[in-house]
Amino acid sequence: MLTLANLVCGFAAIHYASEPLGPTAVFGWSTITVGGGLIFLGMFFDAIDGSVARLTRSTSDLGAQLDSLSDIVTFGVAPAFLMLQLVDAYYRESATVAGAFVGPGVASFYGKAVWAIAALYVCGAALRLARFNAEPLSHDESDHRFFKGLPVPGAAGAVASLILLQQHLMFTRFAATESLTFDRVAALTIPVIALLCAIGMVSNIRYPHIVNRYLRGGRDFGSLVRLILPVVAAIWFLQETLAAACTFYALSGPLGMLRRKSKTETPDLIATQPERE
Repeated sequence: MLTLANLVCGFAAIHYASEPLGPTAVFGWSTITVGGGLIFLGMFFDAIDGSVARLTRSTSDLGAQLDSLSDIVTFGVAPAFLMLQLVDAYYRESATVAGAFVGPGVASFYGKAVWAIAALYVCGAALRLARFNAEPLSHDESDHRFFKGLPVPGAAGAVASLILLQQHLMFTRFAATESLTFDRVAALTIPVIALLCAIGMVSNIRYPHIVNRYLRGGRDFGSLVRLILPVVAAIWFLQETLAAACTFYALSGPLGMLRRKSKTETPDLIATQPERE
């Protein structure tokens, strides 16, 4: 039921995003904001369904396959569609083809490119989930502390959190004369982020498993502080904290790879340096 709730959240996110941009009955949020919030609600269900299944001893192959099918909708199709609607909403006035600015058949090169990026993002999410299902199960503890490639929920979080931040800043920080420029700049940036996430999902870059690595087992005081600070910050700056946390996680893989590479190269450089008499 929790996995199906994740699937319904993805379906509802697509439904709200397909509506004309404007306020809704859900806390007065815009349609795109509601869609982004539903992606994070689906992320919550996705995070707890496995633990609940293990606690109730109801794990099954059916549940594992259903989880991937739900993820491709909530974390694959929904963020890509949300991004398309965001770009289309702020560039439609300049479209040369009536009805839409984004799509494979529009005259605008940018509109075609954004649609292609969304399609690549969906394909990357599908490939990432298929690879995860096809990989043999391992009992090595290190294999349960890291993912190979950017996890699909992590990619969806990076895209959806930036969309939520864009909508929040548009309605709270920018005047009417400034909002159009900000909207268009943000609509240009988010597709680039989605493309980078698509590449990260099909890569072999190692990403930490947040739950297994940071939330399970005993932790020292410093670890507790690092976990509590984002929660406290989210109380006052929810959208900003979500965007910062999700973006940092998406960048943690490449940054960790560069750090490991520098550590392996440093001993070699020291060994090759001539000794001074």
